[in-house]
Amino acid sequence: MKNYVFFVFLILMNFACKEDAKPVKIDKTTIESSAKVIKKEIDTLVVKQDENVTVKKSAKAIISDLKAKGYSTFHYVDKRTKDTIIMQQYFMAFLKKGPIRGQNEEEATDLQKEHLAHLGKMYELGYADISGPFGDDGNIRGVTIYNVPSLKMADSLANSDPMVKAGRLVIEIHPWWAAKGFSLR
Repeated sequence: MKNYVFFVFLILMNFACKEDAKPVKIDKTTIESSAKVIKKEIDTLVVKQDENVTVKKSAKAIISDLKAKGYSTFHYVDKRTKDTIIMQQYFMAFLKKGPIRGQNEEEATDLQKEHLAHLGKMYELGYADISGPFGDDGNIRGVTIYNVPSLKMADSLANSDPMVKAGRLVIEIHPWWAAKGFSLR
């Protein structure tokens, strides 16, 4: 039975391959063109995804967009995965105890509500990526990471916080580098 199936397979292959195969000319241009397509596919990253739409951009396009908006970046290729890793400068604002902490309970509660509304607005507008308090009762009360192109802009946004305006908190900002698109685990 095996011999019969093999014999039928050979006959079918003979008919399927009857047409003369035409040689494909592979030259330097063809190889370079193929290499560009492969590199483009390797460098393509998913940068936005919602219910129905996936937008893909190359690492080069992402870097170009960020530079055009004034962001500082650098990139490297991960040796293990061969992925292009784009590093972007963010600004980490430490919220520290301020000199004016004598507000009564009602004033402090109102300031806290305004403070949280301010941080929510920063997140909604895309200026801040993450914010939160520290878990101890130390001098540094919390942190906000600003996703803006300049220290001046981060400083302005951080100092517009009602808690800072009231003197209950003061801001200390440092430039901070992180890989674009990576998330917390």
